[in-house]
Order: sequence, then structure tokens, then C-alpha cells
Amino acid sequence: MVAESRAAALERAGKIQGRRTTAGFGPPLAVPEGEWALTLVTSWVEPAYLETDASWCEPGGEPAGPLANGGAFGGKAESEVAAAARRLADEWGRPVRALYSREDAVRRGPKRPPIAAGVRSDGSGVLRAVRTPGVAEAVASVAPGLVVEEVDVPGPRTSTAIRGAGWVEAAVLLAGLRGEVGWIEAPGGGAATASVGPDGRLSVGVRAGDPLDETVLRSYCTGAAHMALSWVTSESLAVDEAGEVHDLTMRSFGVLRAVDTPRIDVTIEPSEHEPVNGSDAVFAAVAAAVWLDRGCPEVWPAGVS
Repeated sequence: MVAESRAAALERAGKIQGRRTTAGFGPPLAVPEGEWALTLVTSWVEPAYLETDASWCEPGGEPAGPLANGGAFGGKAESEVAAAARRLADEWGRPVRALYSREDAVRRGPKRPPIAAGVRSDGSGVLRAVRTPGVAEAVASVAPGLVVEEVDVPGPRTSTAIRGAGWVEAAVLLAGLRGEVGWIEAPGGGAATASVGPDGRLSVGVRAGDPLDETVLRSYCTGAAHMALSWVTSESLAVDEAGEVHDLTMRSFGVLRAVDTPRIDVTIEPSEHEPVNGSDAVFAAVAAAVWLDRGCPEVWPAGVS
């Protein structure tokens, strides 16, 4: 719907705010048959970035990329909003700003591929994942002993552009087998470790080379720690058997509230190496630490303790 303002476009569209469903839908995949030392099943989750996909374009011009309106840790990497802005600008013969509503972002945006895995004590096993280009390679980069089975499942589209999709789940499983987090190294560089204190406090260590700005790095690592804690304990997205998403508001995604988030302490290891991304490794390390602290429950979300 095109109008002079966002409010006018919503009014013309007759848009009604989405709601949280009361229906319950479980994870889409089941653990492969076998004798396993550890198993893990994850659910559909929403990237839940704050600023929805947006772009603007002049007639005959090049549309602005959606990342200029706030990043999404891969959630906007394959967004269709720029193409929509170009099409509408050409159609209407004037500059157009295209903006997803929250419901648009949920229905059209990619999700982290859910997995169901079983691993043996030697690190071998089977990891089932909703069919996603690149997921097998992502898993193999950290856990070559896992056989990846991709499964077609009705539901929203998936992408490995989402933060650490595939390799993080594999790294968490291996940490579970070890019985400790250790230092988890991300495929693109950067390493991290994490632990959960008796009071729930998260302690994080990160190796990211010589940081360009320690304050910015600490902020990214704190955000990654919150994202991991929320993913393991409280986040899920209701998707029915036909693949339709029913949770359409920010409050319905299960993102852990700030008031429910424990203290997060981040220690940056000194280094003279070139700076690299460290927050993805923090995401993996905190997910592993929280899972271990909860006793490695099979299904996520595991609940807030």
C-alpha cells in the first residue's frame, strides 16, 4: 500500500496489529533413531531485530540497502524490500520508501533452521536440519563427524546468514560431550569461553584480536550473550503444520526481557593480532554454557531458571 506517510499507508491498508497465538506447536523435527550420548532439538525462532526492513529508491535509481536501517545479524541479508522499493518507485514515478511491518518481517524474513541431533561420545552422530543451502558446510566446519540430514518441512524460509546458523548448534553439542565449554572458535576467527555463576551471572571471555574499540566490542559481546541465553531458555515461534507463522508481535517471540537478564561480565583477552569478529564465538560459548548449566535438556527452549 502506497501513501504519503507510514500512518496513512497503514490506515489505507486497514491493517490490524498482529497478536500472539495461544495455540501450541512443537519443534518441527525429531531426533534421529540411534543410541546417543546427547540429543538436542531446537525450535523455530524469530531473529526479532528491532528496526524492520526498509529501503528507498528514486525512479530508475538504485535502492538503498536494508542494512542502513539497522543490522540484523544476517536477518536482512536476503531481504526483498530493496527490490520492492525500486519497483514501486518506477511504478509511481516518484521516490518511494518501502518499509516492512512487523508482520511482514516475520512472515517474509528468513529464520534460523531448526535442528534435531543425536551424537555419540566420540563426536560422531546425525544432525537433522530443515533444508537450508550451506547448513551442511556450516556444521562440517566445526564438527566433521556429524552427518547432516536435510529435511523438507513446511514453514518460513531459512538461511545460514542468520548468526552462526548450523555451526553454533554443532559447537554446543561438542561442548556438551566434553562437559565443559572450553574455548569455542568461530569459523571466521574469534574465540570465546563462558560460564554461569551460582547467581546466574554470565562470565564471558573473548579473543578477537586487537579490538578497534573495546567499548563497542564489549557491547556486541553483551548483546550476543543475551541473544544466546534467550535462545536456549525462552524463545520460540509458533509455526503450524502447514507452515504458517502465528506469533506476529515482538512480545510473542519469547525474547528475554532486560529485567530478567542476569549480569553479564565480559573480559577481552589482550592481543596484537588483527581484529576479528568475536561476538559470534561469544554467542556459541554462552549457548553452550547455559545448556550445560541446565543439565543439557533435549529440547529448546529449556525454560528460565
